[in-house]
Amino acid sequence: MRPSEAILRLEVLPASRLSRLAGQGGVLGGACFSHPAHPLDGAELPLLAVDMSLPAGEEAICEVWHSPEPLESGRHGPIRYRQGETLLFGCLSLDEAAPDDARASLQAVTEAAYEAIFELLEARGYQTVLRFWNYFPAINRESHGMERYRQFNIGRQDAFLAHGRPIIDKVPAACALGSTGGGLQIAFLAARANVVGVENPRQLSAYHYPSQYGPRSPTFARAGLVRLGGRDMLFVSGTASIVGHRTLHRGDVAAQTRECLHNIAAIVAEANRQTPAAGFRLDALAYKVYVRHSEDMATVRREMTQFIDAPVSAVFLQADVCRAELLVEVEASGGHAIDSGIARVFGESSTRVEAVE
Repeated sequence: MRPSEAILRLEVLPASRLSRLAGQGGVLGGACFSHPAHPLDGAELPLLAVDMSLPAGEEAICEVWHSPEPLESGRHGPIRYRQGETLLFGCLSLDEAAPDDARASLQAVTEAAYEAIFELLEARGYQTVLRFWNYFPAINRESHGMERYRQFNIGRQDAFLAHGRPIIDKVPAACALGSTGGGLQIAFLAARANVVGVENPRQLSAYHYPSQYGPRSPTFARAGLVRLGGRDMLFVSGTASIVGHRTLHRGDVAAQTRECLHNIAAIVAEANRQTPAAGFRLDALAYKVYVRHSEDMATVRREMTQFIDAPVSAVFLQADVCRAELLVEVEASGGHAIDSGIARVFGESSTRVEAVE
C-alpha cells in the first residue's frame, strides 16, 4: 500500500458496471440494490443482491468497499468473505425455515447467521466488527405473537451471548431494514483494530431501551470510531427520528428527516469530541437513506439538501424501518475515501465526490 493511499474506499456505481470489478484485486465486497434483486456476476466476491426499490427511473445501484491490501477470498459455511491483513468483509443470505423448537423462524435463522459470523471472525483473528448491515422482509409484521424485528433482536443477542461478546457498550454499529423479498441477508465489515463505540447524547443507547420495545434490546452502538491506516473513520448506524427512546414527529416525514440529521450531527460532534483531530463533517460523509414510502423520496431529499447545505454522496432506497411509525432512516460513514462514480450526489447533480484526504 502506498503511503498516501487510503486503506478503505467506498465506491458507488451502477450494477451494470459491476462485472468490471471481478478481476480487480482490491475489492473487499459490498451490496447491490434493485427490485427485484438481480443475480450478481461478481465471481467469488462477497456481494449481497438485496431486493429494494430505488427512486423511479434509477437503475440498480451497488456500494462496493475496496482496500489496497493484498486480499484473498474464502468461504465459511454460508458466508463468502474477502480478507486482508487489516480488514475482512463478509456476507451471507439464509432462507427462513421452521426450527425444531418453539422459536420463530426469523429468530432461529438470525441466531444461526450470527453464530456463523462470529465463528469465522474468531477463526480468522478479527476481534471487532466495524459495522453490520441486516436486511429481511416484513420487518414490522407480527408472527408468533411478536413483531419480526423483535424476533431478530432476540436471535442476534443470543448469538452475541453464546460467543461471550458484550451486549452493551462495546457493540458494533448496525442497521436493520425491511427488504421487499428474499431471506435474511447480512453483510459485515470487520477489522484487526480497536473500535470505540460512540453514543448520541440526545438518545438513550439502544442496548438500554425499555421492555416496551421488545423482550431484548437491540444490540448496536449509535456509531463506531476506529483508526485505520492513519485515518480516523466513523461508521454511523441507521439513525431515525428518535429522541431519548421515543419516536418523534409521527406522520411527518419532513420533520422526521430533520430529526434524523440532528441526531447524526450530534453523533458527529461526539465523535469529534473523542478524537478532536478527526474533524468529521456532515458534508464529508457518505449516506444511505431508507424511505418507507416512495412518494416521500423527494421530500426527504429536499430536507437533506437544506440541512446539510452542500453536495454529498447519498443512495436513496425504499425500505421499511424498524418501527412501524418511522418513515425514514439514515446511515452514514466517513473518514475513508469516497468515490461516487455516477450522478448520485445531490445538491449538485453532476458533482463527483473524490477521496477524503
